[in-house]
Amino acid sequence: MKIGIINEKSDNRVAIVPDLAKRLIDEGNEIIAENGCGASALFSDKQYTEAGVKLVNRQEVLKSAELICTIVPLEADELKQLSPETVVISSFQPYNSLDKTKEIASHNLTAFSMDMIPRITLAQAMDVLSSMASIAGYKAVLMAANYLPKYFPMLTTAAGSIPPAKVLIMGAGVAGLQAIATAKRLGSVVQAFDTRAASKEEVQSLGAKFVEVEGAVDDKAAGGYAVEQTEEYKQKQREKIFEEAVKADVIITTAQLRGKAAPILITKDMVEQMKAGSVIVDIASSTGGNCELTEDNKIVVKHGVTIIGNSELAADVPNHASQLFSKNVHNFLKTFLKEGKVEIDMENEILKSSCIASKGEVLYGK
Repeated sequence: MKIGIINEKSDNRVAIVPDLAKRLIDEGNEIIAENGCGASALFSDKQYTEAGVKLVNRQEVLKSAELICTIVPLEADELKQLSPETVVISSFQPYNSLDKTKEIASHNLTAFSMDMIPRITLAQAMDVLSSMASIAGYKAVLMAANYLPKYFPMLTTAAGSIPPAKVLIMGAGVAGLQAIATAKRLGSVVQAFDTRAASKEEVQSLGAKFVEVEGAVDDKAAGGYAVEQTEEYKQKQREKIFEEAVKADVIITTAQLRGKAAPILITKDMVEQMKAGSVIVDIASSTGGNCELTEDNKIVVKHGVTIIGNSELAADVPNHASQLFSKNVHNFLKTFLKEGKVEIDMENEILKSSCIASKGEVLYGK
């Protein structure tokens, strides 16, 4: 199997790092990569060639690859350059728009979406969402600390004592739990909120206080995502969050609903009542944001509060993010790449869930 790697146009990560490329070659595959594909993630062309990768130009990768893996989906004009029946792996987010999936099917390509891999025990080693979310939670705290005009830890000095920063984490999934751990290491007082009852024990095990609102709908089949709540619950939630938000120095929001706009947890009124100099880092900004005043991919100051909207924080740690992404991809490839040949078993739950198009047919939603 000839596997292609390209230089991501709008991302510092690379889909397959040299170490993993070597493993794939040892397993009977050939790998071609675009010159400079790993430079932004600090992987040199020399490392790729030493791993056995053949370096070529972008057009050659697109034209020759039988399987191509990217972090950001290829644009329509590049999909046209792929040979029919090429296997394309990326994070297509088909639940947000079917246009890309239909475009892929129109070119008779087979596409697997890494964000559609089910969050089951068997697929944990392939879970790109969790890998990237962990980095995002860590990076969110560091960004908050950078913009907060205060210390995070409590300090006692000859000049007096400095109280610790108060951090509120909204959403205790993978990103939220990593944010809690990082904020605690920096010495802040941490509270966390989540609608999922199972999160309470995890939050407390990391040394944070769990902000509990009774009456939440808890769907264990939601794959780690939050689920839509009743209006009665939402009102109780707003009141409790308002009470905690106005006391916080930092709020980090991570709650997303698959295929829907992110739930508004921090309203404009709450921001207006927050302390001047406070910071909000909204990881859910790409789907509308958990804060009503968030602007995606922007840092804005509203009512004296710095609001950072960024759902791609993992791309700011490109070296380690690329390593984790590569391992996820390699583990995924093992499910259908046998001795250099593609063998897709659609009875396999992982493949059935993640294959969004095949042989000219859109499979997502069926």
